[in-house]
Amino acid sequence: MNIQKSFYLLTIMVLCGFLMSACSHTKTGKKNDIRFTSIQKKEQYHLLGDTANPACNLEINFSYPSKYSDPKILALLQENFILSYFGEKYQKMTPQEAVDKYTADYLANYKDLEKDYVSDLKNEENAPVGAWYGYFEISSDKVTFNKNDIVSYTVSYNYYTGGAHGAHTYMNHVLYLKTGKTLSEEDIFNDDYKEKLSKLIVDKIAKQNNVADPKELENVGYFSIDEIEPNGNFTVDGNGLTYIYNEYEIAAYVIGAIKVHFTFEELNTLLKKESPISSLFS
Repeated sequence: MNIQKSFYLLTIMVLCGFLMSACSHTKTGKKNDIRFTSIQKKEQYHLLGDTANPACNLEINFSYPSKYSDPKILALLQENFILSYFGEKYQKMTPQEAVDKYTADYLANYKDLEKDYVSDLKNEENAPVGAWYGYFEISSDKVTFNKNDIVSYTVSYNYYTGGAHGAHTYMNHVLYLKTGKTLSEEDIFNDDYKEKLSKLIVDKIAKQNNVADPKELENVGYFSIDEIEPNGNFTVDGNGLTYIYNEYEIAAYVIGAIKVHFTFEELNTLLKKESPISSLFS
């Protein structure tokens, strides 16, 4: 009985030691003390104000930093969120002003189509004109990482403005809370990173598509492999970096958006040892 108890105690001690060791190597990171607020808005307008005519539909789901200990940094963060979501025209506005102005501009631009719509109706033969005028835009942003003075987020757009099909776009951004500014590739990679990272990206995409030779990607819908390079459209989290290539950027529309994830270990030789994100991997 004593031998059996000793065996159990020894087993428990080994397991505890293993768990403590594992925990000591796990980087949970410190969550940033920043709060976010969301603004939702939906609008619809039918051409010529007639519900029998095609319409545009706009849906905005905008989240932005609303509270932070440093007011100056908070102002910069809000400006960056507005810029990345709505564009330079709205950058200096408050979040609510930007949402309202962007909505008004979207509806005004759609109303500008009314003369063309009336003209097309008069010349319509076989093709239904209305099908080309049913516009829509659905947008949102999502914070994907919020620790160690780093905030990563993605702005997503799903829209249609006439043509054969709609489109999807994903724009990634990484902000450094100590400065309130956006981090670029040059901020986190060594000076000679581009050519080496380009090869890593191509090799990773080839692996994701189960092809031995990256050149074979050109047979399954990708454009010139030699022209694929880092595009600055990345997010950062506790595990590594994720790049996104949007539709038509490096491949045909049917391929869709392409995600390429790297662990910090995979990028070890390319990353600056002292950078705003070094606390995540050092």
